Amino acid sequence: MRAVIVVDVQNDFCEGGSLAVSGGSELAVAISARLAEGGYDHAVATRDHHIDPGPHFATKPDYVDSWPVHCVVGTAGVELHPHLDTTYVEAIFDKGEHQAAYSGFEGSYEGVGLADWLRERDVDSVEVVGIATDHCVRATALDAARQGFATTVRLDLTAGVAASTVETALVQLGAAGVTLVGTPVVAS
Repeated sequence: MRAVIVVDVQNDFCEGGSLAVSGGSELAVAISARLAEGGYDHAVATRDHHIDPGPHFATKPDYVDSWPVHCVVGTAGVELHPHLDTTYVEAIFDKGEHQAAYSGFEGSYEGVGLADWLRERDVDSVEVVGIATDHCVRATALDAARQGFATTVRLDLTAGVAASTVETALVQLGAAGVTLVGTPVVAS
């Protein structure tokens, strides 16, 4: 069984959001087309879902461990982007309410973690898409591989923050045995 994991295609990570990644809105449309074409058994999404993530938020962020306020529960920024068609999405895994959380495997849906949810449905391979290539997509794909799932990142359906961090992420993903397909959109 194969699952598509849509990572953090949220308003705050798309144009106009508090931590926007260039190309995010167009990416939402492209991922919707991917979901509509099928060829998988399950589709899920992940979502930054912050209440009070402590030092993850900073007034003077370093953009490595600390970031501007984003994806706060109860704001429009936490919502999945309106151009992302969620018709095919079976579950949304929320992560990071009280701490930093980059990987979708740190999230839960109705109290069930992503790895357990996938295993309950006999999923053995995953395709990871979303935002940002160099942060939450990277972390989710690395955790998927660590959890024993055959993992592919559709880079053509990701958007990255910066060329240097995307390049580092691609090296890490390749070293972990993740299959990389396509070229990501990169802001700089």
